Amino acid sequence: MKTILIFGASGNVGLYLVDYLREHLNPQEYRLAAIGRKNIAFFRKNDIDFFKVDIQRPEDFSVLPVNDVYAVIHLANMLPARMKDYDPYLYLNVNTIGTLNILEYMRKVKARRILFTQTYADLGGHFGRELVLSNSLPRKLNYHGDHAVYAISKCAAVELMEHYHQEYGIDNYVFRLPNIYMYSPEKYYYVDGVKTLVSYRYMIERAMRGEPIEMWGNPDLGRDIVYVKDLCQMMYLGLLCKRNTGTYNVGTGKMTTMREQIEGMIEVFSPVGKKSQIIPKPEKRNSMSYVMDIKEAREELGYVPKYDYISYLKDYQLEMQSKRWEVIR
Repeated sequence: MKTILIFGASGNVGLYLVDYLREHLNPQEYRLAAIGRKNIAFFRKNDIDFFKVDIQRPEDFSVLPVNDVYAVIHLANMLPARMKDYDPYLYLNVNTIGTLNILEYMRKVKARRILFTQTYADLGGHFGRELVLSNSLPRKLNYHGDHAVYAISKCAAVELMEHYHQEYGIDNYVFRLPNIYMYSPEKYYYVDGVKTLVSYRYMIERAMRGEPIEMWGNPDLGRDIVYVKDLCQMMYLGLLCKRNTGTYNVGTGKMTTMREQIEGMIEVFSPVGKKSQIIPKPEKRNSMSYVMDIKEAREELGYVPKYDYISYLKDYQLEMQSKRWEVIR
């Protein structure tokens, strides 16, 4: 049995990924193990081994398997969206030192493959200047704002992974993530330390009530809307890839404009006979426009996005109606 360890398994993305791998991997060949700080009902219900580990503490790793570790999926990180009070040390302790602790564990048990989620903020200096974000763009951070140290900590983790790849032969696969869209019972995050309702959740809830929705800035600007299940597909392909290293943009390769986003929410969520009205607000700030170039993911992993914008919204609706994430937590 090949063991796959998923660090950060009890987070929002982690739950979707464990569920996806459970459905797509051969259970006679692969064993999944969830790593985190909270053993939730989903793991117990599906007979998935759980290990309580704080990646900041090297001593916690002593509970983990030492034989037949095929791969590590590293989703555990401190995000600006989860930080109530700004603490730059926490970014470095979790995202950088935590990654070093994982790599040291892998070296000791002779694990040979790690999948890591990088932030697209490593290209933050190109935002507003380049519409298409590609792997050919040089790393260019924005050194201002609450995301700066976060991005620095994640880039340092990537450099550590490259060192362990060249020095110890640990294959690394880096997945550069923009915002990942999904249904979750959690609908608030922090912006500069202020608890805020996630913007697309706010608009969806207004559409569900048939209430007016403001359309800010230039409605023809937009972004690459990537659904969590397409991210799961890409990481699944990374587990099986025959290459020994790679960096992959996560996305669809297509831009969905702000107008299309709001019209789609109204189409899918508004009650019949009570469609939300769109209120243009061109004087408000524009959304950041970008498209993720997914050329490498297509060519090297065989990745083909399965969810366009409308199919993502429809699946989101099904996940919300099922209430399965509320029950299994």
